[in-house]
Amino acid sequence: MDYKSSGVDIEAGYQSVELMKEHVRKTMRPEVLGGIGGFSGAFSMEKFKGMEKPTLVSGTDGVGTKLKLAFLMDKHDTVGIDCVAMCVNDIACAGGEPLFFLDYIACGKNFPEKIAAIVKGVADGCLQAGAALIGGETAEMPGFYPEDEYDLAGFAVGVVDEKDLITGRDLKAGDVLIGMASSGVHSNGFSLVRKVFEMTAESLNTRYDELGTTLGEALLAPTKIYVKALKAVKEAGVTVRACSHITGGGFYENVPRMLREGTRAVIRKDSYEVPAIFRLLAERGNIEEKIMYNTYNMGIGMIVAVDPADADKTMGAIRAAGETPYVIGSIEEGEKGVTLC
Repeated sequence: MDYKSSGVDIEAGYQSVELMKEHVRKTMRPEVLGGIGGFSGAFSMEKFKGMEKPTLVSGTDGVGTKLKLAFLMDKHDTVGIDCVAMCVNDIACAGGEPLFFLDYIACGKNFPEKIAAIVKGVADGCLQAGAALIGGETAEMPGFYPEDEYDLAGFAVGVVDEKDLITGRDLKAGDVLIGMASSGVHSNGFSLVRKVFEMTAESLNTRYDELGTTLGEALLAPTKIYVKALKAVKEAGVTVRACSHITGGGFYENVPRMLREGTRAVIRKDSYEVPAIFRLLAERGNIEEKIMYNTYNMGIGMIVAVDPADADKTMGAIRAAGETPYVIGSIEEGEKGVTLC
């Protein structure tokens, strides 16, 4: 008996690494030390000596049950973008620049081409974020996962000068809330999605006129990465007073996280058009509006609060970075929380 007979194919692992190397190389930054395939990833901090108080910020997350759709559609080259996005958006939300990323893939059986496709998505996400993919792990776990399934998680580290941390401490009544459009459901609430829609290849391949695409393509659309947009706002000379990444928990959980005590966010629901995928989801699932806003991003993936005098400059910087901004509300004095009206 050998390891392969127990279900773990070491040779397939070697092949996966070789196939993914071309994608990983594209993400390299000058600060990365050493080659691909070492026991750890090394990253020089030399560049950050000019900061007054360089501060590390980190984020970790997975893709969740959205992966079930990737399995059904046999499409694995975009979920890596989701994994990166969920980590680096949190870092950018704090004012940080993502530096490097590591991924973890656990699978029932190592199919090298599939693993390489997953890592390609991770590398694509890293390129969008400007982060280096400096390490990762692929664990073949027969008997723990079905042969055709896997899990994907990641971890990112970024840096920010302490004085540039976005904490909400300077938030004021009258500040303007600017939201950035999402690409759809992103990577949250898929347990509910899978209850509403029949999870079969036939259902996911059904085209809906209101979506302009198939249901599966709309749901699998990768999460937006807002790193470049937030960087553009900073480079435009705008001070972001508070920021919220709209992920699991939707508006009701995430918006209050950007607020200081004594301030309240007031968001106008009619300030932008809610994407068709959310309207379809609510109709098919008979889901109350409040639950929708308490579960999904409803078309807004990132919110920044800025001085009213900086609103136009902020909108212009976001557009120049390729994202779509909306003025969606403002900050008022009051009990900490959010009002959707």
